[in-house]
Amino acid sequence: MGAPKGNQYWKLAHNWKKPKLYEPDELLEKAKEYAEWCERNPLYEQKVFGTGIRMKVAKMRAMTVEGFCMFANMNPVTWYSYEKQQTYSNITTRIRALFKSQKIEGAAAGLLESNIIARELGLSDKQNNEHSGTLSIKVVYDRRSDGSSTGTAPET
Repeated sequence: MGAPKGNQYWKLAHNWKKPKLYEPDELLEKAKEYAEWCERNPLYEQKVFGTGIRMKVAKMRAMTVEGFCMFANMNPVTWYSYEKQQTYSNITTRIRALFKSQKIEGAAAGLLESNIIARELGLSDKQNNEHSGTLSIKVVYDRRSDGSSTGTAPET
């Protein structure tokens, strides 16, 4: 499903200039600005109530690394590079923790779609259906009076 008609996601990329590089303290400050922006700019869903009244309902905007990169006019490759650099790793870890916390708390409160957030965070339930033991099958042949046989497995 595509973006809803009339969306303004493009406004996230408000600065079309050359992507910016940040010092560690600037990066943290920009992340705070992004968090405030997400709070001030919720997403809206058109709801139709039983009375027939249509109403736009504000929905929490999940904070993401990709959304932050667009907001900060930063190439995502630069973000991933920052994560590997010792001078930035503490800051990027704190920023990721902020984003993760916001998504978990929002999903737990029903403000974000919990199954989407769980998948995005790698928290989905996984079931292991593998069998590591041995399986033995005993086949019993029954001789009929006419000399023919039938191969039947006993019921377990």
